[in-house]
Amino acid sequence: MDQEKIDRINHLAQKHKTHGLTPEEEAERHTLRQEYISGFKKNLTHHLDNVYLVDEDGNKEKLKKKDE
Repeated sequence: MDQEKIDRINHLAQKHKTHGLTPEEEAERHTLRQEYISGFKKNLTHHLDNVYLVDEDGNKEKLKKKDE
């Protein structure tokens, strides 16, 4: 997500706290927030896919998903 969209999210959040939002702005804020959350989850998943656990003997084991 680019900085322009993040700035817009912050602007809408500030406006929501002070003046309130129109229904169109609420919809825009919701869409932008969902896009931000989706990107955050994707980056976190990618980061965790590259994490290894090392035991006392120096053996590496790839971090497993909770449901595996």
